[in-house]
Amino acid sequence: LRPIIEFMTWNFAVLAFDQIVNHAAKILHMTAGGIKCPIVFRGPSGSAGQLAQQHSQTFESWMANVPGLKVISTSDPYDSKGLMKSAIRDDNPICFMESESCYSDIGVVPEEEYLIPIGLAAVKREGTDITIVSYNKMMKVAMSAAEELAKEGISAEVIDLRTIRPLDHQTIVNSVKKTNRLVVIDESWPFASISSEIAYVVQKYAFDYLDAPVYRCNSADTSLGYSSVYVEEFLPNTERVVKACKAVLYR
Repeated sequence: LRPIIEFMTWNFAVLAFDQIVNHAAKILHMTAGGIKCPIVFRGPSGSAGQLAQQHSQTFESWMANVPGLKVISTSDPYDSKGLMKSAIRDDNPICFMESESCYSDIGVVPEEEYLIPIGLAAVKREGTDITIVSYNKMMKVAMSAAEELAKEGISAEVIDLRTIRPLDHQTIVNSVKKTNRLVVIDESWPFASISSEIAYVVQKYAFDYLDAPVYRCNSADTSLGYSSVYVEEFLPNTERVVKACKAVLYR
């Protein structure tokens, strides 16, 4: 039996954190490897517009903090199918994060069987001047920013993490060694976020290659109110990312 537990949203999954964090994540360790827990917890994470404070939270960094859980966060139909198939086959509990804002997206998905390895990031756009790293629906912002920068002759390499835990350090570090600059777009709050972890990893493994400090574009450090004005100010957007990239390039 390989169950898939589907939440309407990860905001509601908070009520099941005891089962996810204290049971599913720990059962293999507590039984000295005797009992595995192949289960997928699936649902949308992050803001989907005017849904207010209790329905606009980003949970990737929460769940990735727990040993025993794997965390996947997808941005397009092709990756979602390939990673979901890999998640179902995995013997560990998987938190599978999506975005309500992307459920209507259309993309090419092969009918034949294919798997995408868990723990492998994807270079979605190659570049030479700066690295932009993101995941989930913020990949749209990353790609949009890269296109705007290209109009000014700036070549941005864009990396989609796809898996948050285990995190593909090597793909990020290899890119930074090439571009010497990094901007991380992260929908989660700035404190103890995924962008914080990436900044640490890059300073540890690619410090001598950095020509500027790592710049993080996070959501605002507050809960998100209902007004559309709040939504626009809360989330990272193309304009903010372009400005961040120029700050890193022309400091």
